[in-house]
Amino acid sequence: MQAELIVDARNAVGESPVWVCEENALYWVDIPTGGLQRWNAGNGHVDAWTAPQMLACIARHSDGSWVAGMESGFFSLRPHNDGSLDSELLAHVEHSRKDMRLNDGRCDRQGRFWAGSMVLNMGANAAEGALYRYANGQRGPLAAQLGGFIVPNGLGFSPDGRTMYLSDSHPLVQQIWAFDYDLDSGEPSNRRLFVDMNQYQGRPDGAAVDAEGCYWICANDAGLIHRFTPDGRLDRSLSVPVKKPTMCAFGGSRLDTLFVTSIRPGDDHDEQSLAGGVFALNPGVKGLPEPQFNL
Repeated sequence: MQAELIVDARNAVGESPVWVCEENALYWVDIPTGGLQRWNAGNGHVDAWTAPQMLACIARHSDGSWVAGMESGFFSLRPHNDGSLDSELLAHVEHSRKDMRLNDGRCDRQGRFWAGSMVLNMGANAAEGALYRYANGQRGPLAAQLGGFIVPNGLGFSPDGRTMYLSDSHPLVQQIWAFDYDLDSGEPSNRRLFVDMNQYQGRPDGAAVDAEGCYWICANDAGLIHRFTPDGRLDRSLSVPVKKPTMCAFGGSRLDTLFVTSIRPGDDHDEQSLAGGVFALNPGVKGLPEPQFNL
């Protein structure tokens, strides 16, 4: 299952890949540059736009625009063919410190958008991160739904939407939790350890859930993507030719391709010449369409 480089993007921190079926295209972000990028699977063309703040995560809006987690909160983004990008603040987030931004995020199966926050300097080891939910036209400031994280990551939802997954990718934590998830209220409860990633290679980063209900997690620093069954058992591991894969997403015409974004470290060396690229793998299973944001 050799990984194919589809875009030599050289992203500083590539993240949040989202497949859009009607466009036959993959979108993703480059966090520190505020970059929104799109790869057309038909002709290989790449389009790029720049948001006004660091851009951490995106979800497709049912009206064709994007909802994005950025530095100061949740934004609406609307890219245009001329390279311009309209942005509008939807809901403000009052971080506990000034040096914070939103991080990993996605919609639940009902179309609510979730994103975690983190301190920019991971070396500060600051457990100031929180998890926020944006829905119902809220203007903010939004209330934190869960807190006490250093780098919240790995958000995912089971196919029936009744289980929520969340990780903390910081080296001091490296754990993945499962929660019971109330479909009506959007409230997570009954937090429990799903996988202790200290027992496996890599730190838990971004994730995806396949049609069989298994949880795929990018193992940052290990160049692997692990698949865990719903009972927390390691089922398989796929490799990519870079050390720091960040997030994976299912796509392609049959949703049987696993796309993976990655980081290009500042101390990049020849053996990491593909770092920051976007890769495609054949995982042997199908995924589910990514839920759209829906007020």
